[in-house]
Amino acid sequence: MNDISIVVKSLRSRRLSTIITAASVAVATALLLTMLSLRTASFEAFQRGTGTTHLLVSADSSPLTAVLNGVFYANAPSNPISWSKFQEIKNGFPYDWVVPTQQGDSFRGFPVAAVGPEFFTRFEPVRGEPWKLVDGQFPSKLFEVCLGSTVAADTGLRVGQKIVLTHGTGASPHAHEHEESPFVIVGVLQPSGSAHDRVVFTDLESSWILHAQERREHAGIEEAATVADLTDEDRKITGILLRLPTRPGRDASAAIQQQFDALRRDTAIVVAQPAQQIDRLRSIIGNIDELFIALGVAVLLSSGISILLSMHNSMAERRKQIALLRALGVARVRITGMILTEATLIGFAGAIGGCALSLIGNAVASGALKSRIGLVVDPTLDPRSTVIIVAGAIVLSALAGVLPAITAYRTPVADNLRPEA
Repeated sequence: MNDISIVVKSLRSRRLSTIITAASVAVATALLLTMLSLRTASFEAFQRGTGTTHLLVSADSSPLTAVLNGVFYANAPSNPISWSKFQEIKNGFPYDWVVPTQQGDSFRGFPVAAVGPEFFTRFEPVRGEPWKLVDGQFPSKLFEVCLGSTVAADTGLRVGQKIVLTHGTGASPHAHEHEESPFVIVGVLQPSGSAHDRVVFTDLESSWILHAQERREHAGIEEAATVADLTDEDRKITGILLRLPTRPGRDASAAIQQQFDALRRDTAIVVAQPAQQIDRLRSIIGNIDELFIALGVAVLLSSGISILLSMHNSMAERRKQIALLRALGVARVRITGMILTEATLIGFAGAIGGCALSLIGNAVASGALKSRIGLVVDPTLDPRSTVIIVAGAIVLSALAGVLPAITAYRTPVADNLRPEA
């Protein structure tokens, strides 16, 4: 019987202990791999999801809040921008395109965004990937909507059906349905892998008419509101997407910083560069990432201690076995090597199991992020990080076997082969 056979037989004789110890290594390895892969993939998804917008104008409290609300639909912006302010900004510089947006309504928990016509013709949700339709067309008339892919998949709605929007969100105490003005679904968008997939899109005038109708009802006017009835007070928006002129084939514009500084002088608005704010978000939560990674390392170290304790506790039962091997002529060095091999095999099995668990964890986390915020996160195991973490787990396991190996090396033959009284 060779040394490996003896090691495998020893591990099988302690099957439960071996499985539990290897599982602790697997969990620690999976935790580290999943956190590293998700961290990289999620920020790439956020950067990709900013689309082709150079600047975002809002009345939110901060640039980061403006981006999270205006681009990723975290919440509806609380403060509106007047139509006169929009015209002032639009006419103040020869932008490539300007898209006004309005948020505040919802449908079955999904945000509703009312947008200008250039939103579908000029804006790209992901750079280099313009809007595409699975079915139907983009909204072109009053009271038409287009569903993001996630909305269509979750609700099962199709082109031609009618829906009723909710003023505010379902959780708001002031939320109520606009039952008097149903919308017709005219299109379903292809998945873009961005937060836009979980949004219901309509045109600005339809949204303005909804709220103008409420104003007229409060004033005792029973006739339904029309476009002709809209006032500047009705034409409120919550965000402005801006793109500056660029050279063909380039995304950046030399005038971005100049125009950014010019707009910031207006204290009534907040101006943000979406890509820059996502980098800022990365720096804000970077310390939290480091904390979780440190936690993962601590778990990995604890799994190494578990290997040490498991093997050390088993040495009392194995002294007679070791003494018998010694009596049969097996050198101390070989026995020491067998003990170290046992520890290394436990670490190897746990590390490989951790890679498998990480793949499962990445898939679950990716699905959760897609359903919650609409972002398609594709976490993959980075080869370099995977090799380092797997190698670290194996080396740590081998080091955990050093103390039991020393104990085995020092095991006296005569004392342990003596018959028990």
